[in-house]
Amino acid sequence: MPNWGKVLTEIEACPRKDSLDSVRLKYLDQLQKKTGRNIIGYYSGFLQKSGNGAEINDGDKNGFMSVVHGLDRTKGLDLFLHTPGGGIAATESLVNYLRQMFGTDIRAIIPQIAMSAGTMIACSCREIIMGKQSNIGPIDPQFGGVPTQGVLDEFQRACEEVKNDPATIPIWQTIISKYHPSFIGECQNAVTLAEDLVKDWLVTGMFEGQPTATTTAEGIISQLGSHAMTKVHDRHIHLKEARDMGLNIKTLEDDYDDEFQDLVLTIHHTYMHTFANSPSLKIYENHTGQRMILRHQQ
Repeated sequence: MPNWGKVLTEIEACPRKDSLDSVRLKYLDQLQKKTGRNIIGYYSGFLQKSGNGAEINDGDKNGFMSVVHGLDRTKGLDLFLHTPGGGIAATESLVNYLRQMFGTDIRAIIPQIAMSAGTMIACSCREIIMGKQSNIGPIDPQFGGVPTQGVLDEFQRACEEVKNDPATIPIWQTIISKYHPSFIGECQNAVTLAEDLVKDWLVTGMFEGQPTATTTAEGIISQLGSHAMTKVHDRHIHLKEARDMGLNIKTLEDDYDDEFQDLVLTIHHTYMHTFANSPSLKIYENHTGQRMILRHQQ
């Protein structure tokens, strides 16, 4: 199958005006014929472009509704994920919709990166397919780039230090006074919601029917949701680490044949070339060619 350079050559040599779209569809169709399952690509151009809309948001529901329409939902879904993450509430609604459409017969395919809320979506699937180059990320929520768990940890540290040494009160008073009155509570609620959602999705999906489902899910959350463990929100969690956490990870290199691996990576290349050579910011697309594309606004 074509590598990065060969995919670009194929796109440039394609006589059709919609060469980017037609080459992507060619390989999506080939993968669908191989697996017999529905395929949807959910791709964000966040690596090539910045701006509003690249993250997971409520507008994504329209894109998914468009590409789910007309599919034979009894065939399940293979969902390509490439996203920096986004809103928790929007993610909850999106997972709810996909489960109403396909139940828990959904596999997440992550050719490169699905961070934050993207990892949450992956955890709602029955299995996650990754390669040696693939990454997921922590699920600890953020407020304007500020880690909510980090805020809670800092507040707890402040309480302990003030209790043990009242002389630290002026120092901590300056820091804590910068938080608005309900901020600590909002941080706690965001952390609780993210962890509760992922726990429920793991128990009812990936580990459904297993006697240790709850314990396994809690162990995974204690690692994916631990700001103290992951240190930074954009920490890249690789295949082996994700599998060691307890997630049901399948590997492109070991669990599938070469054709499957090549098709997955080729499809990923076609999306990356699309973002690099068009104004596309986000793409929702199925294997039949039904698609919605959001354009990047300069």
